[in-house]
Amino acid sequence: MSALLDGDLPEAGRVAGVSLTEYFVTDRARWLWRFRLDQMAADPGRARWMARQAIVGDNGLVVGHAGFHGPPDEIGMVEIGYSVAPDFRRQGYARSALIELLRRAAAEATVTTVRATISPDNVASLATISGFGFVEVGEQWDEEDGRELVFEVPARRVPPA
Repeated sequence: MSALLDGDLPEAGRVAGVSLTEYFVTDRARWLWRFRLDQMAADPGRARWMARQAIVGDNGLVVGHAGFHGPPDEIGMVEIGYSVAPDFRRQGYARSALIELLRRAAAEATVTTVRATISPDNVASLATISGFGFVEVGEQWDEEDGRELVFEVPARRVPPA
């Protein structure tokens, strides 16, 4: 993440072991890397919950990133986040990332609930979570993203394939 924050794609790719695209050094992505690095500096135990590359196939094609906003909170809730590079959207990669995040959450004994927060204008993300049992439980204001709808699903619910 440090190399990405510095805009050094070759170094970031070397460390990650995959080739990364310009999508990983956009202003939006750099904001995320800074935020996550600050979180990990404050609590190194958060690292295993942070964003990872979304890799497809044997060639290691990186189509985006996905992860959790942090470890489970005091009631066992984790919030998911995923993003697919524009060239790879509308091909099912976000849905695949969501399935993997739900599976990972279900495998953790301390996780009871999975949360997704989505802008009401983000039709693609709203469609991605449909069919996975998410229930709208409210809304919130996010300083970075504005108004978001809040959805939750029990962590032990087995995601569809």
